[in-house]
Amino acid sequence: MTVETPSGKNVAYENFPVGSWLLAPDVRPHVAVFYAFARAIDDIADSPMLSAEEKILRLDGFQEALMACGGHGDDFAKAHAMRRTLEETGITPRHCLDLIHAFKQDATKLRYRNWDELIDYCRFSAAPVGRYLLDLHGNGEPDYPPADALCIALQIINHLQDCKEDRQELDRVYLPGDWMEAAGAPVEHLDARKTSSALRRVMDRCIDGVEDLLRHAEPLPQRLKSRRLAMESAAILDIAKVLAGRLRRGDPLARRIQLSKADYFLCCTRGAASALVKSTDNQ
Repeated sequence: MTVETPSGKNVAYENFPVGSWLLAPDVRPHVAVFYAFARAIDDIADSPMLSAEEKILRLDGFQEALMACGGHGDDFAKAHAMRRTLEETGITPRHCLDLIHAFKQDATKLRYRNWDELIDYCRFSAAPVGRYLLDLHGNGEPDYPPADALCIALQIINHLQDCKEDRQELDRVYLPGDWMEAAGAPVEHLDARKTSSALRRVMDRCIDGVEDLLRHAEPLPQRLKSRRLAMESAAILDIAKVLAGRLRRGDPLARRIQLSKADYFLCCTRGAASALVKSTDNQ
């Protein structure tokens, strides 16, 4: 049995430059292993071909291989590689376990009652990425809150980008149910070719929440010990702000709202330059 179910998604699909040239060469291999692990388990959770029970069984296998429990072979190679890199760097497996928890939830939970419930999910599905990067670069728990805010904002942006695909392929809806009810927007509105005025109101409330999260994330680059990670986080902040603005103006049901390679390069350059200037000013 092949455990993984590759989706074809890669770093070019993501809303942040995973392991980009902005990071130091010595940490990039660790980030690449983490990304490969996260991509593999996310793809299992998002597979429309697997039952919920089969998804959880495979995710359990990844968890056991990560924690060296039982004899799991090459089918779980990415979990074994992740375990080795955690041992080498001394980083807790908690971030990987939190991701597995989130993706197990994805296997069975298709609706979110309110914004708080959605944010709680994102604390497991998105925040561990930032926390892992902080730990890898010598920061720690006091710096988690702004990193959490940035990662959660990116996750919700991704939910808005993919809201039609999630509904059609998995019957999964990440928009707050109480907001949809209040706006008069049933889930069937996500099946349309363009966004209804009612659904637009729900999306705008989500973007309001994203923009609030980004305000809380703003201090992150100045709190980081690594200048390179500060540049990366500033670039990601810029990417998130631009995407939020485009989602506010565009229609994600009509087409996927995303950035071009030129847009990414501009955001990365602008964000990195901003972090460098602020770092110099603080010296």
